[in-house]
Amino acid sequence: MEKISVLLIGIGGYGNNYVRAMLEEGEAHNAEIAGVVDPYPESCRYLNELRNRRIPIFSRLEDFYANNRADLAVISSPIQFHCRQTCMSLNYGSNVLCEKPAAATVQEVDQMIEARDKSGLTVAVGFQWAYDPPFQSLKRDVMSGLLGRPERLRTIVLWPRDTAYYKRVWAGKKRDSDGSWILDSVANNATAHFLHNMLHLLGEKEDASTRPVEVTAELYRANPIENFDTSAIRVLTDANAEILFYASHAVKNLFGPAFLYEFEDAMVAYNEPGLPESSNKLVARFKDGRLKEYGSPEHGSVRKLWVIMDAIRGLTSIPCPLESAKAHTLCINGAQDSMPDIVDFPSEFIRREGDPVINWVEGLEDVLKGCYNKGTLPSEDNIVWAKSGRTISLIDYNYFPKDAVDK
Repeated sequence: MEKISVLLIGIGGYGNNYVRAMLEEGEAHNAEIAGVVDPYPESCRYLNELRNRRIPIFSRLEDFYANNRADLAVISSPIQFHCRQTCMSLNYGSNVLCEKPAAATVQEVDQMIEARDKSGLTVAVGFQWAYDPPFQSLKRDVMSGLLGRPERLRTIVLWPRDTAYYKRVWAGKKRDSDGSWILDSVANNATAHFLHNMLHLLGEKEDASTRPVEVTAELYRANPIENFDTSAIRVLTDANAEILFYASHAVKNLFGPAFLYEFEDAMVAYNEPGLPESSNKLVARFKDGRLKEYGSPEHGSVRKLWVIMDAIRGLTSIPCPLESAKAHTLCINGAQDSMPDIVDFPSEFIRREGDPVINWVEGLEDVLKGCYNKGTLPSEDNIVWAKSGRTISLIDYNYFPKDAVDK
């Protein structure tokens, strides 16, 4: 089996998972770390072991490629660097595994696709459920028509985040200091997987997402950040299915992910309160009463790392290429255009608790759960703090912001 040399770009935060996987399992997969790139490597939990193994550490990507090469570059850096680092890695002959989201804007994803096609190499995006066997099995059943026509898919993820979460210099920001788009948010970072899952599940091929054609969003914040920490998003697809996504960091209690995917002949649930058999499992309940269990997806899996290595060796294909990930970026860009001015929750609803402090909104959890159950947006339920967003067409949407004017 061909040995694969791996460059790890960004070894703090989520990047720690790739460092651990390579240190513990790399040899079993006939892979070795060629180097790491991070201007602040001290944030890596495994820094001492990297140094003990004499793995070279660079502060800039250019410095690594000046005298080194890698078969695979794994990019876990902040969103604003994904496009540039992907294109540079491809230019120097490395295949790429880029963490989600693919990039901040659709025009950047298109640039990455162009660079990939020019290089003839492979780019995978780390939306991890796309690589997960239970989810892949469900997708095959959807593609085969076993569940019937998709009608409405909805997901809710309420994950509290304290103020320490936002201390990263790019967290919750719309732009970087040089003007580059970041668009970091609850829907474009921590919970991004669960929006992408719905888009990817409805794709007509195993490596494709459905085409979103319209988005309406309501974006809110309780934290002192540029972008939103709470979202309610409605997406319509080219197959006329409705996708609803509710996510917030401004809540007191952890809830979800939970989802209910409604098809013509069945519903698919995960942690759905009304279907206790769906606790931590993907379960389809058919209208004739039959149940089909798909198993429990792995939230923390780095299976994607080993899959792209097999793809480099010509043994398999990539479940989540840039084209699949672009559907998620398209929805995020459309949502930001739908509500360019983020709505602040009224101060009288915001509570501050804990150490570090969590800013949470009184009643928000119940509002979002109610919207999830009914398939509505907060403004449609006449919530006092709610504001409706514009409906944005995503047909021929190829640049963010859509009118190319900063808002």
